[in-house]
Amino acid sequence: MYVHVWLIRTADSTLDQTRPGSHPVSRRALDRVELARLLLLSGSREYVGPHQRRDQEKWLRRRSPKENSRHEKEVMPTYIVEGGHSLSGRIRPAGNKNAALPAIAATVMASEPVTLQNIPKIGDVETLLEIVASLGAEVHWDDENTVTIDASLISSGSVDRALSERIRASLLLAGPLLARFGKVDLPPPGGDVIGRRRMDTHFLAFEALGASVRLASGFEIEARDLRGADFFLDEPSVTATENAIMAAVLAKGESTIRNSASEPHVQDLCHLLNKMGGGIEGIGTNQLRISGVPELGGTIFAVGSDHIETGSFVGLAAVTGSEIMVENAPVEHLDSTLLGFRRLGVEVSIDGTTLTVHGDRTCNVVSDAFGAVPKIDDGPWPAFPADLTSIAVVTATQCTGTVLVHEKMFESRMFFTDKLVGMGAHIILCDPHRAVVVGPSVLQGTGLESPDIRAGMAMLIAALGAQGTSRIQNVRQIERGYERIDERLRALGARIERRDVP
Repeated sequence: MYVHVWLIRTADSTLDQTRPGSHPVSRRALDRVELARLLLLSGSREYVGPHQRRDQEKWLRRRSPKENSRHEKEVMPTYIVEGGHSLSGRIRPAGNKNAALPAIAATVMASEPVTLQNIPKIGDVETLLEIVASLGAEVHWDDENTVTIDASLISSGSVDRALSERIRASLLLAGPLLARFGKVDLPPPGGDVIGRRRMDTHFLAFEALGASVRLASGFEIEARDLRGADFFLDEPSVTATENAIMAAVLAKGESTIRNSASEPHVQDLCHLLNKMGGGIEGIGTNQLRISGVPELGGTIFAVGSDHIETGSFVGLAAVTGSEIMVENAPVEHLDSTLLGFRRLGVEVSIDGTTLTVHGDRTCNVVSDAFGAVPKIDDGPWPAFPADLTSIAVVTATQCTGTVLVHEKMFESRMFFTDKLVGMGAHIILCDPHRAVVVGPSVLQGTGLESPDIRAGMAMLIAALGAQGTSRIQNVRQIERGYERIDERLRALGARIERRDVP
């Protein structure tokens, strides 16, 4: 305890203050000083020396939010948005976030380095890379959007709890770690709070392949030998399908996964695994046939452009009354997305891989036969994506007519509509899944807070289309899914400023 007491006294001194016979106190020393002070306050008797820096940092990350607020002034990144201005120009969608995450997880099974291109440098990606690095992998950013992962030195299937709880995508490591080590210990994943996100489908897939699942504070999965099987998923869950694919690709024998998800990011994962030496057939369908292989090697693979981000830009153009060109758009994956926006009267033309959104024209909701109120509803691929229902709602507020938006998958995703109502939108929230939107509405700038990635982006779009100034807090939620979104929108003429507000 003598060390702790001395450090606390030193912590009260300034950087240039010296003690007789000592050197000036360095910044790194003060970092250790602060940690020691916190340890003492917490009742810890642990000695903090110069060789415990990684443990120090890990301990600091694990401090409770209450303790953080007590000893640190938390900085809250905030967008200050001046709305009511039209935008123009060209923009490229980033790499598909939902393809990048399973691709990173898949590298855990490779015996050689894997280079992934067109990876968005966003919060969720960086967190998953941090988890992979904590397992023992070497992770290196070759350039702004290219990362090389060498997982050959990983020796454990146990994932750090604090890191796992930061993102939902930590769950994607279950299949690869099980396939490689025959055992995985994974704490409960984190992620957006948009309703119940069941994991049962994952467990059913693992059990079908011969694994046993034990649920405790997290879950432990073990299998002496994964063996190919023919099984039916009880729902076409994207992450469950991806986990099942990654486990089956190293299983002995043949597997058939029926009622599988077929989203573009699932397809990207399959193509990556095949380049690594896997044998997957039926890509893009709801029935996958997988021939297990003894090992996977290295490769170079580029993930596709993000169709969700592309859809967000379509909504942005419509709400702000702008003509925007989206270059390198994944047009092969946009049928259902464009169908939904055309139902709102949004005009879009396609030239090769360039999408031009004519948002500067009047948008009139297209009624169903005999004048019936139309519906935009999501569903498993290739239906309208669930991640775009929030964008569809805010777009509908600027279109003439009435539309029902039905989000079937998550019972909390539509709750953000009360913020739009506060801005002046005419929305009736029928229940947790359905909202009736009557447009057009004149939106007014206000104070907002992002509850999740997609609702946050919808609020940002609303703020850009509103009259006056809006202040959006908790923007890290937006930046988890949209790379440098403030910079890229400013290039289109958006008046948006990112500030760090205490």
